[in-house]
Amino acid sequence: MVRTHWGIENQVHWVLDVTFGEDASRIRTGFAAENLAVVRHIAHNLLRREPSRRSLKGKRLKSALDTAFLLNVLLQF
Repeated sequence: MVRTHWGIENQVHWVLDVTFGEDASRIRTGFAAENLAVVRHIAHNLLRREPSRRSLKGKRLKSALDTAFLLNVLLQF
């Protein structure tokens, strides 16, 4: 059970913190934190499914700067 817990911690939570700065988020009122967490999870899953060999952080930056790459990430099915 401990390995399972740390596996989830290392695969999802750590990646969300490093890639999206989740722990540094200052959003705490109402349901805003939960809603933004859902958006981060969706973005994480979409970026992970994109087949290029870039890091998630690199894919996030590239999608912010290049509209064609962003559309590729969003329409990857």
